[in-house]
Amino acid sequence: MAPKIKDVAKKAGVSVTTVSRVLNGEKYVKDELKLKVKHAIDELGYAPSHIARSLVRKKTDLIGVIVPDLTSSFYSTILSSIEETASLNDYNLLVCNIIEDIDKELKYLNVFKQMRVDGIIIMHEKLSDEIRSLLNKLEVPVIFSSVKPIDQKFISLIIDDYQAAYDATNYLIELGHERIAFIGGDMRDITSGQNRYVGYRNALTNNHVKIIYDYIKFGDYKMQKGYDLMKEILACEPRPTAVFAVSDDMAVGAMNCVHDHQLKVPDDISIIGFDGSQLTELVRPRLTSMEQPIHEMGKLTVETLIQLIEDQEGSPEEDLILGHKLVVRDSCKVNKKEA
Repeated sequence: MAPKIKDVAKKAGVSVTTVSRVLNGEKYVKDELKLKVKHAIDELGYAPSHIARSLVRKKTDLIGVIVPDLTSSFYSTILSSIEETASLNDYNLLVCNIIEDIDKELKYLNVFKQMRVDGIIIMHEKLSDEIRSLLNKLEVPVIFSSVKPIDQKFISLIIDDYQAAYDATNYLIELGHERIAFIGGDMRDITSGQNRYVGYRNALTNNHVKIIYDYIKFGDYKMQKGYDLMKEILACEPRPTAVFAVSDDMAVGAMNCVHDHQLKVPDDISIIGFDGSQLTELVRPRLTSMEQPIHEMGKLTVETLIQLIEDQEGSPEEDLILGHKLVVRDSCKVNKKEA
């Protein structure tokens, strides 16, 4: 049978309380007793129960993470940063990939509750009334990363998606493009759906560039959808000279579609993406993109949540808005005919 805490206490010649204090890192234990306990643990091969320790400490060092789709290059990249930062701060993650399934999300949130996680990170904003109600009843901090749902009391860590989309569209206009297509996201999303679409539209309007509604398509941020929507756009006459896609995945899908139609990026059509994921450097031509600080966003998400968990002085009470920047690579060029 596996050794128990009382076996360690007997081996070390101390009380069970002393062993418990050593395991929990309490300061008020003599060094000689700590050594005895640690030698006894090593000799017996004792492994303390995480659940038992968490009940004593009233802290599990667990963070629950809800991810909408791990196949996305954006979410896989930000999750990597979240995991790295959590590990550095001695926290472990429970990652749940819901694939936008509300029933699955409800199940996972209840698992988080049962596992007594210390805090929760959510990376989507399509919240049902049931999920909103459950979140509001939880007694742990919740933070939204990269999105801001409406009517929520929780802190969000985001960029200014409207301005970033405006700037991306404006860049294409500055290159001389006037026929600019738009491959958008899910319009149920305020952050990455509606805000980016309005940014695109307002950039055209403010620069007196005609909005061509046949060029405007909406999808799900995935590569295949970018391909399919680009195919529809290429059927338009005249076809656009530039495309703004609101995710790098959809931009790469659009680039593949252009290639399969015996056209070239950027010679025939310029394409700009959004996110600044690792895809931008992997494809050819390399993808120009409006970059979110993905790694910093993941890092700050965890650090901010830990501040809230530990109720540290100076913990933020409002949303944190990070900067965005245009990273010019090889997928856009000056449109000489219209410049």
